[in-house]
Amino acid sequence: MPRSNYKANGSASLKVLTDSQIKRLIAAAMEILERTGVVYLDDEAVAIMKKAGCYVDGRRVRIPFKLVEKALSTVPRKVTLCNSRSGKRVMEMEGGNAYFGTGSDTPFFIDPYTQNRIPTSKKTVQMAAKVIDALPNLDFVMSLGIVQDVHQLVYDRHQFEAMVLNTSKPIVITAIDVAGYGDIIEMCELIAGGEEELRRNPFLTLYAEPISPLQHPGDSAQKLMLAAKKSLPVVYTPCIMAGGTVPATLAGAMATGLSESLSGLVLNQQTNEGSPFIMGGVFTIMDMKTTIFSYGAPELDIMLAALADISNYLDIPMFGTCGCTDAKIVDEQALIEGAISILLTAQGGANLNHDVGYIEHGNCASLEYLTICDDLIGYARKIVNGIEVTPETLALEVIDRVGPGGNFLADEHTLQNFRKETWYPRLFERKFFENWVSDGKKTLFERSNERVIDILENYEPELLPPDVRQKMREIITRAEKKIGL
Repeated sequence: MPRSNYKANGSASLKVLTDSQIKRLIAAAMEILERTGVVYLDDEAVAIMKKAGCYVDGRRVRIPFKLVEKALSTVPRKVTLCNSRSGKRVMEMEGGNAYFGTGSDTPFFIDPYTQNRIPTSKKTVQMAAKVIDALPNLDFVMSLGIVQDVHQLVYDRHQFEAMVLNTSKPIVITAIDVAGYGDIIEMCELIAGGEEELRRNPFLTLYAEPISPLQHPGDSAQKLMLAAKKSLPVVYTPCIMAGGTVPATLAGAMATGLSESLSGLVLNQQTNEGSPFIMGGVFTIMDMKTTIFSYGAPELDIMLAALADISNYLDIPMFGTCGCTDAKIVDEQALIEGAISILLTAQGGANLNHDVGYIEHGNCASLEYLTICDDLIGYARKIVNGIEVTPETLALEVIDRVGPGGNFLADEHTLQNFRKETWYPRLFERKFFENWVSDGKKTLFERSNERVIDILENYEPELLPPDVRQKMREIITRAEKKIGL
């Protein structure tokens, strides 16, 4: 007999904060904005905030509660990103939907052919984008390196070109300044078929940052406003360092970071109400022994899980961080830190989760680590999906038919269900010992390296039309001419 109010799947979710704690942190962030205020290092931004009713003293802006509440009422509850070739909507960022991708501007890269640590370049970004495009559990692309072998005033255009020519997955971009962002938008409009087409089916989102504590650089504010004027998604992400740029207490750190994100939201919504916005953060500690910005600290995982609680409470999509490590090579430390962060992030329900593949606390990238993390994401998703309990999955008729002492292996029910019920890894080893020996006794790292090389040498991403590629090249050439190249 059918039952009402019955849920087939539970979810192995994670909640760090109680509702009362969430409300206290939001209230604290709002008090910071109204009492202490933030600095906007851009004249247009200050003018917009003053017109909205903020208290302005030079560039220091104090934001009344009501403006934050208004921004929270106008920001979209869902942000969608699309495939750049087909226009198909492939990422629906809302609720607890968790998507995974890489990080951006690492200065070093582990060459998969030599295992040497080399400076990142346009070639390494091309390699990374191709591998990301081939990995099934990675949903979006960030550059996994900064292009350093071109003039640095135009590297962002080259970086976008290297990505979009090698992947059809959604792209999270960085841009040097508003001019660079504008050129990248123009390239995206070429690919999408026009300004309106890109707005309706965006395949990119900008990543921009305030500077902690409580400052919005001119270029960040300008990019935030341009995104709003174009009605394009924007990620605005404080990168706070507890004990360094924000208080050492995790609650104080979170309140400060949240106030930075919310003050970015207010500017974005005052520029154009209803513009898509993704809140978030890279919330971690300053390790007092080494002074690094730690990517493997448990405090990063717990603060970002707590921030996901807040974003879910506010019903705003969130940018998260996982699959990264402080380890210098892909060793046991790297795998432990990566696995824990991926699982906690999947359970927490942050939507757009980046930095998969980072090693050396964000200074370096490894395609082998990225490929192993692809399996870890599949593992985590299997756990978070829970167990489906229905008449079909309970299989009472099957159990009765097979009976005591029977064998389910040859039963039709097993054939129909084992693939959807069981997660199978690509890299983790499950062979019998003798078979593993006969196959060369390969380690996890060796298997991951083989997969990376195979993708680089044999996988072909879907190409953009030649005329689009040529017009993109003309935009880059135009930018280079402006600086005298």
